[in-house]
Order: sequence, then C-alpha cells, then structure tokens
Amino acid sequence: MKLLYETTDAKRNHGFIEELQRIGDFELVKWDDWSEKGVALLVDKLDGETVLFRARRPEAARYLEDHGIYLVNRAEVNRIANDKWQSYQLFLLLGVPAIPTYREAINFPCVAKTANGHGGSEVWLVRSAEQLPVATSPLIFQPVIEHEADIRAYVIGTEVVGAVKRSGSSSFKSNYSLGGNVEKYTLTAAQEKDVLRIARALNSDYVGIDFLLLEDGQHLFNEIEDPVGARSFYDTHEENIAKLVVEHLQKLEKHAPFRREDRPK
Repeated sequence: MKLLYETTDAKRNHGFIEELQRIGDFELVKWDDWSEKGVALLVDKLDGETVLFRARRPEAARYLEDHGIYLVNRAEVNRIANDKWQSYQLFLLLGVPAIPTYREAINFPCVAKTANGHGGSEVWLVRSAEQLPVATSPLIFQPVIEHEADIRAYVIGTEVVGAVKRSGSSSFKSNYSLGGNVEKYTLTAAQEKDVLRIARALNSDYVGIDFLLLEDGQHLFNEIEDPVGARSFYDTHEENIAKLVVEHLQKLEKHAPFRREDRPK
C-alpha cells in the first residue's frame, strides 16, 4: 500500500507516518509535481495500488481515480472537503445545522475565509468593507457567531473514533496548530447522528468534521478536513488513531470490490 504526501506535509506529519509504517505495510511517496506531466508520471508510479492520499489536490485525485488507482479518501471527498463552499452546500442538502455562508459580505463584522484554506490560515475577522482581504482564491463569508468552542469529530468509515474540543486563547481562531487549547470531548447523540450523516453522504474513510458548539448546547457545522491532522487526537486520547486507520484499510482490502484484480486498467 502506498502513502502519499507532499514533501513539506510529510516533514510536518512524520510522527503519524512513522506510526502508519510501524503498524502497516506502507511505502511513503513524496510528490510535489502536480503539472499535467507530473500527475501522468504519478499514475505510473501508483499503478495497481491502494493509496492513502494525504494531499489537498482534488483535480489530481480525480485524474488518478480515472486511471484506475484506488484512493483513500476518494477524489470526491477531497473535492468537497477542500472547498468550504461545496462543504456548505452538502450541509444544506443533508439538512444538518450549519453556519450561514455567503459568496459576498452581507453584514459587518464578519469572518472571511478562502474557500480552499485549511489549518486556520487565510481567515480574517473583517469589521468593514475597507478591511475586505485581497486573496488569490475565492472567498466565503460567515457571520461572527458567539460560541463556547470548536469541536472536531474524527470519523473512520462510519464510526466516530473520538472528538476534541478546541478553544482559542487570544485569537478568534481555535486551531490547535495556532496555539488553541484542546481537550477530549464526547459527542451528544444528536451531534453524532449529524456527523455520521455527513460521513455517510461523503462515503469517506478518514476525515475530520468540525462544528461550533454554541453556548446553549446547539451545534453548527463549519468545515470538513481531508486530510485531517491527528496531533490533537493523540494529545487527548489513549487510542492510536494510526492503528485504527490501518485496521479500517485492511477491512477495505479484504471485503470491498476494489481489490486489485477488479480495478480498471
């Protein structure tokens, strides 16, 4: 089985990679050439393999799938999770509670984000039209919503394997990588039901699903993360999420209809 990362992300996630390789049979592939020629070369390198695809590259993921390579997560998950506007459309379609999201700033103050940003990057608190950011990617806009914390649910297949509660210290962003506080969190039955509704609709294998926890106990979905980082999980849970991922992949290889002999050439 192949494990694909971009070089900088492989360095940042070396601990998770080492755990995956310790538990499972993974060959690490570091890849940075996403040109048409580069992706064609990648097809040859990955031919006949199941690939744990840990890059935010929806177009490349689709190309690989179209050439018979099985990706975990699949290309459609990569496309929706890495486009906050598409994620919001999915939330609306499923009827789960979500933060109202717009293509233009409706009122101020508001939160502006690039649609393809991740990890708390390219997120701005905008107090007036004069403060609207200039970005190279399309922006989305959301109202500023008072909330107790940000929750990330970790989902493998159709099982919530854990969740973390993240709260910011000095910033309106609560991302753990940006210095936010984190603790283990147990989803309510209603929260778990909505999280799994999203995961089943995506047909995902390993994702993070984020929502705001409001002060009255209600929740509003915000984003989907693929690939999702595991640092906050390891700091709050006894379970080894790399082991859980490997066990899930082994089940897929054994039971699912994409086994090597069935893949298109």
